[in-house]
Amino acid sequence: MWSSTAAAYDALSEAMKRFLAGLHAVHDFSWGFKESLAEAGGRERLAAAVADNPPVIHPVVRTHPETGRKVVFVNSLFTTHIRELSRGESDALLAFLYDHIATPEFTVRFRWEANSLAIWDNRSTQHKPINDYFPAPRCMERIVIDGDRPF
Repeated sequence: MWSSTAAAYDALSEAMKRFLAGLHAVHDFSWGFKESLAEAGGRERLAAAVADNPPVIHPVVRTHPETGRKVVFVNSLFTTHIRELSRGESDALLAFLYDHIATPEFTVRFRWEANSLAIWDNRSTQHKPINDYFPAPRCMERIVIDGDRPF
């Protein structure tokens, strides 16, 4: 499944868009892999990945560099908090945004078939794997393009 964070942004009220415009979120690789890090040997196994991916700060609303569209740029896997807000305010706003992004009208579900190919842009979508292809195998090749600095 994929969700359009551009459609999610477009559906926000003008007041919410103005409120989000000046906010910045912390994205942390360690947060996304906290269960794996907590496993026996996990910290050692993932040490290089954690070192290579320190926490970063991105705007809560970014502009897609190709389309010029604004998108909501937070996700429940890696976003830990919004810097300008108290922890309680940040948690409440992030919970709202995560739910809002997952609104059915902003999502699409891809039905895998033989020789299917799916390509998506992580700058303006969020994806959730659905393991609905059993017993068939699914082979995945991941290509990541060195990204741009969000603005």
